[in-house]
Amino acid sequence: MKFWAMVAHESDSGIVLTRQQAGEDFLGPGDVTIKVHYSSANYKDGLAITKGGGVVRNYPIVPGIDIVGEVVESGDDDFAPGDQVIAHGYDIGVAHNGGFAEYARVPAEWVVKLEGLSLRDAAALGTAGFTAALSVQALLDRGLMPDAGPVLVTGATGGVGSVSIDILSGLGFEVIASTGKTDANDLLSEIGANEVIGRLPEDPNAKPRPLTKARWAAAVDSVGGASLAYVLSAIGYGGAVAASGLTGGAELPTTVMPFILRGVTLEGIDSVNLPIERRREVWAQLGKELRPQHLSTLENYAPITDVERVLHSIRNGSHRGRTVLGVKGEF
Repeated sequence: MKFWAMVAHESDSGIVLTRQQAGEDFLGPGDVTIKVHYSSANYKDGLAITKGGGVVRNYPIVPGIDIVGEVVESGDDDFAPGDQVIAHGYDIGVAHNGGFAEYARVPAEWVVKLEGLSLRDAAALGTAGFTAALSVQALLDRGLMPDAGPVLVTGATGGVGSVSIDILSGLGFEVIASTGKTDANDLLSEIGANEVIGRLPEDPNAKPRPLTKARWAAAVDSVGGASLAYVLSAIGYGGAVAASGLTGGAELPTTVMPFILRGVTLEGIDSVNLPIERRREVWAQLGKELRPQHLSTLENYAPITDVERVLHSIRNGSHRGRTVLGVKGEF
């Protein structure tokens, strides 16, 4: 068995991504073999091909934290050839060869059978869309209702942010989109944002305040750092923030004031090690009540051989929405 793969190698000058042929021994352990139709481009994939990115344990590796395709061989009774599936999270693309290849093999307990979603729609959602769904569901589980007030989404043009806006709008929420991209208003309005504001905090040089005027009932934050600290200070009483990212930094320069004076909850969102039972439940919701209405608007497409350019656009902040990477027939 021979197949094509994009393989990341480490060298003295950095990480080099090369198109090369591989054999079945390159697939690694697992009981479900998948013919990959699509992957997608994520910030974590960009880190995987960046020197010092800190996500890959050992090189060489096939990056691609999203694997979307068709089962061709299974040693597990829950999956059969022909099943359409997605696998993401766990060690995929960082310690276990991922989706940037014509074939992938993973443990059955990492695999989700798709319901109500095409392969391409599942790839358009990918890890980012899944994280958005987890974030929105975390706020709903806290009792958030549309009549509670506006919900803020930071990093609004990114994968998590844009899909969160789409889902929240479809559920009837008033959505405020925060972005540093001044030309993104039309796109964000089209996918459901009621108002678009700039990057937060408005004055990055101002001294942070423990609490400021309550502006939002809840928030989905994929930025972290000073932005998340500001957002926490401006959430209304009993509100919640679902946080999943750190593009704005890993430090959180805040105080206990939002938590003990307004009863604000900070919900940490992890899509990597989430147990498979819950993962399968959320993907089923993405095919039904949490299904975004504007995936075609958010979706970009690129062949897998163009992945390095796409990941560079994610790393430098010029990327918008979600990019589906075509694998089948694109090598």
